[in-house]
Amino acid sequence: MTNLETQLSKFAETDWLAAVSEMQENVHPVDRDALQIWFRFYPLDLRKYIADAEDQAVAMQGLAMQGDFDLANHITTSHNFLYGHRYWPTVKHTIEKLAAEYKDEDDRLLDIIKEVGILVAEKHKVERELVNAITAVGLATLAQVGLEAFSVANGEIAEPKGIMAKSPDAIVAERAKDDPQGIMGFLRSINKKFSVDFTACEYSGKFPVVNEQQMTHAAAQDRSQNWQEKDSRCWEGPIPVECTSASCGTCWIGVIGGKEKLSEVTRRERRAIEVFGYNQPEDEKPFLRLACQSYAHGNATIVIPPWNAVFGKKVRGNVEDIVLEPNTTSAAKLRETIASAMSGD
Repeated sequence: MTNLETQLSKFAETDWLAAVSEMQENVHPVDRDALQIWFRFYPLDLRKYIADAEDQAVAMQGLAMQGDFDLANHITTSHNFLYGHRYWPTVKHTIEKLAAEYKDEDDRLLDIIKEVGILVAEKHKVERELVNAITAVGLATLAQVGLEAFSVANGEIAEPKGIMAKSPDAIVAERAKDDPQGIMGFLRSINKKFSVDFTACEYSGKFPVVNEQQMTHAAAQDRSQNWQEKDSRCWEGPIPVECTSASCGTCWIGVIGGKEKLSEVTRRERRAIEVFGYNQPEDEKPFLRLACQSYAHGNATIVIPPWNAVFGKKVRGNVEDIVLEPNTTSAAKLRETIASAMSGD
């Protein structure tokens, strides 16, 4: 293990989240929520829990885990929803070079992030607020997967397309807009139609949503592709779904644009997300949601994680036994496994 890896291993998940919180004002708005979302999608505590398990497959089964949690399989694509993703090749190279040369043993986490960020910003001749987020993600990725996996991962990325090819300010402004409703749009209420842009590790796209429509219902109507071929959890549409009743955690999403245009978090959603362990902020309209509990009244831009689980009890240790009540046949099949994951046994 290199000196840099050793130093990064000293920092717990709470340290990373504290650093991310402290650096928010030094991250461009285009990536502020995206950075917070990435650290919820790839929680260090959960990775350590699985890594320390005697039988990792059994441990994941005990958490009712579905999908692909292993960040080592997504080193290059896990952050494709960040504007800073375009700087990934330089971030990766700079971190690898620092790992070979690093001597210090007492650096603060923020100091290490700053050191890499300065070099990347200078290389691309851009403000550091544009690279700070991807720099933090890069170092956190190294801490989780190790230098060997980090170094052999493909460092190439595709050229930004669509809205992501625009300037950071233009992206923020575009995400804030709603689809035009036509000349008589001001008279419409329930018939207003909007769009949801989505990004996952291996796919992306857009689906329409009617005013006040549940996000999972809207996504399910998109039959343009065989979504299950892309993600086995996608029974209907591009958002993974199981129960549609906040009982399984399958449909959790990050919201990087338009979070204020989704319904407020209900007590049921808040309680469920705590059980799942997803670490949702206390805001009325936070950047982390369950799509089955989110009703849209405007355009939104979302990110879909490649996995879901129930780990609040066993990993976070801050959840009392709570009985969720799946009310569909498919969700009922998960009841026993979810109950075990919640119990901490």
